[in-house]
Amino acid sequence: MSHFFNTYREHYRALIYLGIPIVIGQIGVIILGFADTLMIGHHSTNELAAASFVNNMFNLVIIFSTGFSYGLTPIIGSLYGKGDLYAAGRVLKNSLAANVLVALLLTVAMTILYFNVEKLGQPEELIPLIKPYFIVLLISLVFVLLFNGFKQFADGITDTKTSMWILLGGNILNIIGNYILINGKMGFPELGLLGAGISTLFSRIMMVVIFAAIFFFGKRYIRSLAGFKRAVLNKPDFRKLNELGWPIAFQMGMETASFSLSAIMIGWLGTIELAAHQIMLAISQICFMMYYGMGAAIAVRVSNFKGKGEILNVRRSAYAGFHLIMVMAVSASIPIFLLRDYWGGWFTDSEAVSVMVASLIAPLLIYQFGDGLQIAFANALRGISDVKPMMVIAFIAYFIISLPIGYICGFVLDWGIVGVWMGFPFGLTSAGIMLFLRFRQQTMKALN
Repeated sequence: MSHFFNTYREHYRALIYLGIPIVIGQIGVIILGFADTLMIGHHSTNELAAASFVNNMFNLVIIFSTGFSYGLTPIIGSLYGKGDLYAAGRVLKNSLAANVLVALLLTVAMTILYFNVEKLGQPEELIPLIKPYFIVLLISLVFVLLFNGFKQFADGITDTKTSMWILLGGNILNIIGNYILINGKMGFPELGLLGAGISTLFSRIMMVVIFAAIFFFGKRYIRSLAGFKRAVLNKPDFRKLNELGWPIAFQMGMETASFSLSAIMIGWLGTIELAAHQIMLAISQICFMMYYGMGAAIAVRVSNFKGKGEILNVRRSAYAGFHLIMVMAVSASIPIFLLRDYWGGWFTDSEAVSVMVASLIAPLLIYQFGDGLQIAFANALRGISDVKPMMVIAFIAYFIISLPIGYICGFVLDWGIVGVWMGFPFGLTSAGIMLFLRFRQQTMKALN
């Protein structure tokens, strides 16, 4: 045991140093998700159900676009490992341009979805709440991608604290805006769910403005800023960003799609089930965001070592990161289980929704190992720029395994919402195993 700890000790320390600020920033996102769900749920159960549907549709798009922006991290991490910050600024400029193009593409796709939302089988009483909220979140999409571009650049050069503070500040701003606009405080009209959307839009705009100001006027980024200013948009950088970004986007998008498409199936069951699903997603974000914060640190460390050609440390960083994520999983699962009968009541006054939430805790806890495994090794593969196989793995895990099992358990076996949720443990665990095997194969090959 002493030898094992000594092998990984330096990697644990470095990952914690890099990962904790990202995790704190992600916890800020969790708190925001909790605040949104709490405020909307206590304002109206119908608004909570409408928010569940729209947020699930946009979570798919936002995770997909975030995945595309993640293609920047291994490039920046490798350049940072080589000490070439000037080139990192050049790549950032091309990345921001690519992110805007992706945002426009996704905006067109979501606009088409907006005009067909009535055909998705959702309860009729929710449509008047869904449509205005949908439009406001659609407008905010481009700002999400611009923020992601700056964040992945900063993370890649190991500056994870700047993103943390901006995320926390933006989330506080959003919560204050929610309080004012949802409930009609300080002379503003009571806008309910629409007010939550407007608050989200404003906070996303401000986070981009602040990050841009720090990059252009802060001392830390002077060398990269010189490369940014003198850079021109070019095909080699665009090609590399697309080669890395799209596979990661599809891998993360398919994972999220398994949850978003499950939300559509749950909508077939009714408003109560959809509201319970939204609360469970807010709870599950506790774990997912924490894991992904450490996962981002794994990608940065792995890409830094890859830039230096140190493959043994690439492997050890990935394994150390997985160990830390498992510690997080156990730490998060215990209070979630102990508080299983209380979660629903904190989010809504509906007794029926609360009982349904308690019934979904078991499948949530079952998939924590698989979720941590797939996050650790998806990010490790991202760090070594081996991303194309991730699309195939995601398709098998989420579309061949997770969704069909969820449908069979939920509707064929008539287990309802619990059955739909039982698809998630199978999908996430199978994805984790396949990603781990791919990482081990590729790094063993490089060592030999």
